[in-house]
Amino acid sequence: MKAIVVEDRAAGTAGMTLVDRPEPQAAINDVVVQVHASGFVPTELEWPSTWTDRRDRDRTPSIPGHELAGVVTALGYGTTGLSLGQRVFGLADWHRDGTLAEYVAMEARNLAPLPGDVDFTVGASLPISGLTAWQGLFQHGRLQAGQSVIAHGAAGAVGSMVTQLAREAGAYVIGTGRAADRQKAIGFGANAFVDLDNDALEDVGRVDLVFDVIGGDIQKRSAALIRAGGTLVTAVGPAEARPVDGLVIDFVVESDRAQLSEIVQRVRDGRLRTNIGKVARLDEAIAAFNSTERRAGKPVIRVRP
Repeated sequence: MKAIVVEDRAAGTAGMTLVDRPEPQAAINDVVVQVHASGFVPTELEWPSTWTDRRDRDRTPSIPGHELAGVVTALGYGTTGLSLGQRVFGLADWHRDGTLAEYVAMEARNLAPLPGDVDFTVGASLPISGLTAWQGLFQHGRLQAGQSVIAHGAAGAVGSMVTQLAREAGAYVIGTGRAADRQKAIGFGANAFVDLDNDALEDVGRVDLVFDVIGGDIQKRSAALIRAGGTLVTAVGPAEARPVDGLVIDFVVESDRAQLSEIVQRVRDGRLRTNIGKVARLDEAIAAFNSTERRAGKPVIRVRP
């Protein structure tokens, strides 16, 4: 099978190569999925799990990519809940070979059924962005109707999901980003927008929840805006700032079949819009990942036409 691999951590996306690899086999509780589309997060190449296994042993050359939509082609021993030929989407294990390949072996529990009226490209764009937003808002942030939320990067892949899900839940959403992102963020449902280059973030006043995807100075300034009992949720590693009278939670997104099903149902009925950026074929992917153009939305690779 064709697959993109990485071997040199220092090379970043420039070190990617397209090679032939053996097709994976399904272990116990696994399925093999014929990948039709794959999502990709550029920061994956900075994650230790891309380069080592759970015992910290080198596992290169490794296949990156963890989001996929495709069709089940093989079932491992003991696998239940999925069937051969079923359309699925989901989030592959961080420490195993990923989805920038024609086939991937992964645990069945990390996949959810993909309805027939949802395109594979759409399905592959949802797992990380959708689950990160869902878990940050509802599991960790315990968002309630009537609360106020700062959604950093509101025009981005995760931020646009945060904005839409928070609005649906009855929150007042303040999106942030660059000046060029204003209309896109408002289009995704932000009630207000802060241009982080030119506006004063502090002018928004106190809020109940900050969803941070930036870190650094923006995170520190945001922490000071959280009212008593509020929460700073961050998806960019251990927080450097803490609200005076609130909580700070940093988390790593996890696959969840029920949540994936909730997310894709919202796409089907129009409550949730995807934020797909550049779409490229597998043989174009390396050039796409190394483009100097600013990324707008979620990059998706069409592995099968």
